[in-house]
Amino acid sequence: MSLRLATFNVENLMNRFDFSGYRNQLNEDRTLALFDIQSEAEYKVLEQARAIAQSDDTRQLTALAIAATRADIICMQEVDNIEALKAFEYGYLFKMVGHGYRQKYTTAGNDSRGIDVAVMMRNETAQGQPIEFVRMTSHAYVTFEQFGLHTPELAALGHQANQRIFRRDCLEIDLTVGRVPLTLYLVHFKSMGSPRNGVDGRQATMPLRIAEAQAVRRIIEERFGGDHAADKYWAICGDMNDYRQRVKIS
Repeated sequence: MSLRLATFNVENLMNRFDFSGYRNQLNEDRTLALFDIQSEAEYKVLEQARAIAQSDDTRQLTALAIAATRADIICMQEVDNIEALKAFEYGYLFKMVGHGYRQKYTTAGNDSRGIDVAVMMRNETAQGQPIEFVRMTSHAYVTFEQFGLHTPELAALGHQANQRIFRRDCLEIDLTVGRVPLTLYLVHFKSMGSPRNGVDGRQATMPLRIAEAQAVRRIIEERFGGDHAADKYWAICGDMNDYRQRVKIS
């Protein structure tokens, strides 16, 4: 099996407008904050115009980045829904790469803004091996308690044992590439956010990302067996919302 696999955060690929900034300044775009807007109706008209103008530039850059990967399968984060994904692929990406990503899959996760993980796949790889979808399984419902992952650190942050682990989802995609089984785990971990209670955003949200990572491992081990997972074809793809530290010694 020869496969080119990529992952990309497309950043709010929406097919709807967000008007919450009129009542919540934290959600207000900085451009509109410059203007004296007298009513909600006026705000909605200006927000629509701003979003449309900005989205075209953003989506062209997104399509260029995806096209440059020449991936057979592209895993994506921050996708609104399947209709938004179809419109983006046909309106932008198809014009750049020709024979596009005909197969597209996503499902609703836990994110309050409705941004989900998704996958787009060609019908075959660059080497001509068929890519076939088998099934899709969401793990958005899994709780800390179910997996035994509730910790004092999580409790201190206000997270209850019966709450869901994944901020979005761990979407399990089963497929075959040239008749060889392959499983993808699509994730988008908790973002770092801003500092809180004197603690920087990364450290304040670290317990959640650790729990999400442990939950993904649990799902894989339950599927393939801890001792046999290395013998199977699987990959974790997504936005981990963290970074690996490097210490420079001079």
